[in-house]
Amino acid sequence: MVSDMGNYQVRTDLALEARESIDEAEGKIRGVIVSEQYREDTDIRVTKVVIESKNGAKAMGKPMGTYITLEAPRMLHADEDYHREVSEELASHMCEVIPHMEKEQSVLIVGLGNRDVTADALGPNVVDNLYITRHVVKEYGKAAYNKKNMHMISSIVPGVMAKTGMETAEIIRGIVVETHPSVVIVIDALAARSTKRLNRTIQLTNTGIHPGSGVGNHRCALTEDSLGVPVVAIGVPTVVDAATIVNDVLEQTLVKMRQLECTVWEDDFSKVMSELNNMYVTGKDIDETIKRLSYTISEALNIALSQLE
Repeated sequence: MVSDMGNYQVRTDLALEARESIDEAEGKIRGVIVSEQYREDTDIRVTKVVIESKNGAKAMGKPMGTYITLEAPRMLHADEDYHREVSEELASHMCEVIPHMEKEQSVLIVGLGNRDVTADALGPNVVDNLYITRHVVKEYGKAAYNKKNMHMISSIVPGVMAKTGMETAEIIRGIVVETHPSVVIVIDALAARSTKRLNRTIQLTNTGIHPGSGVGNHRCALTEDSLGVPVVAIGVPTVVDAATIVNDVLEQTLVKMRQLECTVWEDDFSKVMSELNNMYVTGKDIDETIKRLSYTISEALNIALSQLE
């Protein structure tokens, strides 16, 4: 998204926000279908954005596919019962997005991010709480779990290139070639456009992921085209562009200054915004928040992947 308040770019990984950023005057975008459902009992709003055409993908700045966004404001609170409800809701949508869930599959779950940077540690923390089964099934068979049918779950935390010297896509591609998973599920921290969605929104998509794109640190994509198997991505916006916060606060002031034809102040505004464009902000209690969110997502995965009859 590019604002008219100067030549800076406010980034977002959320398809929902990309749709909102398009001028309302343009009306509906051809090839983009948006549906919304609100669950009053759980205070969870589910928005599904389906990009069906290349024109729609170009207008949205997102690949063609399905994007499901869960907005749950109460996720910020340490309410175990509520987080369980979010997990169950997310699990039900995972069953929609992950292909061939009715059949036995080998599922590779990838936790992207840097453990040493709390706001970027969502993926590794999710993997820590997963129910991993591949090694047991291969060694002892499904009888070890007293089940006739079950998915084989494996996971990996590839780390970051500064520590490994390798692109994440290179590591994952090698694992896919060696272990032959049916589907890859990638978990990563995202960047949001709006502070109201920080740490309280979950995006689920079947388009894969471009690690680091939300903060301008583009890495090789993890998609079906690059890995050769379907890729499902799950993410939570844990950071917001600092320029967004300043823009939201001062935009109305700038409009008034324009009415007074005070262009000097506008020039200063643009300079400040360009300097802030590479700064990102997260919540002060991000440590506890990441622990809660990672457990919520891992529980959703455990629920979704254990439902095979």
